[in-house]
Amino acid sequence: MTQDVLLWCLVAIAVTAVAAVVALVLRSRALGRRKRESEAALEARLRYAQGELDRVQAALTTLRDEQDGVIREAEQAAEENTKSVLKGAARFLQSLAAEQTTLLDGVQREYGGHPVLSDLMDITHANAQMARKAQGIAVMCGAPLGRRNQPASVYDVVRSAQSQIRNFQRVEIMQPSGIALKASAVAPVALAVAELLDNAASFSQADAPIEVTFRQAQKNLCIVIDDAGVGMGDEDRQRAGALLSGEGLPRLSQLGTQPKFGFPVIGLIARQHGFTVDVTGVSRYGGVRAVVLLPEELWTMEETLPPATEAPVSTIRPMETGRSARTAGGLPKRGSRISPTGVTTGGEQAPRRSARRGTGSLAALQRGTQSARDTASFDIPTPGGSENA
Repeated sequence: MTQDVLLWCLVAIAVTAVAAVVALVLRSRALGRRKRESEAALEARLRYAQGELDRVQAALTTLRDEQDGVIREAEQAAEENTKSVLKGAARFLQSLAAEQTTLLDGVQREYGGHPVLSDLMDITHANAQMARKAQGIAVMCGAPLGRRNQPASVYDVVRSAQSQIRNFQRVEIMQPSGIALKASAVAPVALAVAELLDNAASFSQADAPIEVTFRQAQKNLCIVIDDAGVGMGDEDRQRAGALLSGEGLPRLSQLGTQPKFGFPVIGLIARQHGFTVDVTGVSRYGGVRAVVLLPEELWTMEETLPPATEAPVSTIRPMETGRSARTAGGLPKRGSRISPTGVTTGGEQAPRRSARRGTGSLAALQRGTQSARDTASFDIPTPGGSENA
């Protein structure tokens, strides 16, 4: 009897356990089914949300591209308008400088012997500097350089550049042997060298020399400018190299309130006319060595003139006044426009000047200024023309 009861209890427990297991299995399956249904619904919602997000991102990208395009167009339009205004103003200043130069030349030809008019050399020199600055601004704004029909001696081109800087008397030029720049290279090289000389003079002591030498390297002609300035650091060299390469020129609005047009102008004209400029070297004085490298397409051998046509350079006719041959600012004074000669009035022998002084001061400014007008001429409007200032 007891065994039967125990057996039935075990059977009941087993049935209960089986029922519990079956219930747990059914519940687990139901939960798994619900989980799969929930995950499927969640994945569907996520796919829908991702699609909406992709559409929103595409719309934002399109809107951003349109906005960037509008900003670029506005910046480009503002840049072009600024360039147009500056170019017009610069060309107008150039025309005024050219007119002033013509007037000064006329006065000097008519009254060249007057002692007071010799001081006009200061005005002529300042006028040449103003014309160069206006020329650089105009070129930066898209104006073309002047045209020349004949080659010019590289020495005369550098001398004309020398005459367009403030401290011209510090520049010492070595005479090359029979090398001339082709007509297409005269104006751009003159402007580039003038900017480099001005930079060398601005960042060195007032009494420090600036040497210009000419070298031929394979088929290239190098104009080497050595100064005794403070030099440049690595960061300044990298920035200068980027500007002189002509790639990625800064906008006018990026030049600041005290804009420096020198290196951007050099880089622009160098790239346009096929030569390169490098300022990463160190001069023997510890300053900057600037090298203008001209390929063979830009220079040629200079035609040799008959000796009889050349005027002597070691003797210069002195001014017929008791005043000093230099002004208070250190500039040589100009007399009448008579070719230098070795004969003076009264039968006296003209004093001989050293080659350094003759080429570095009077010749650089008197002859070089005239050469500068020829090598860097512009097609500029007259002050009374239709172009607005």
